[in-house]
Amino acid sequence: MSEKSKLLYDLMLRKGYPEAFTRLICAEMNTDFTAERMILYISRGMHRLEDVADEMVAIIDFRDRQINKHISEHAQKSINDLYRNINED
Repeated sequence: MSEKSKLLYDLMLRKGYPEAFTRLICAEMNTDFTAERMILYISRGMHRLEDVADEMVAIIDFRDRQINKHISEHAQKSINDLYRNINED
């Protein structure tokens, strides 16, 4: 568990979320990026469990889209470099 995930865990327990639910959320929010986004959400008030779960899914979806975007950009740069090298020969 990352340091931010530990902070999230403590925050959720202090806010009164069930321990088993908190463990599940923190297991998914296992990077500093995802945990920090969830900490911001949780710190804004008490939310229903369903809303916290929805926010977790949204954060994971955003993270996955960002990762895929960077992978695509890297692949496109590699293709551009390949074409550039072919044209220079």
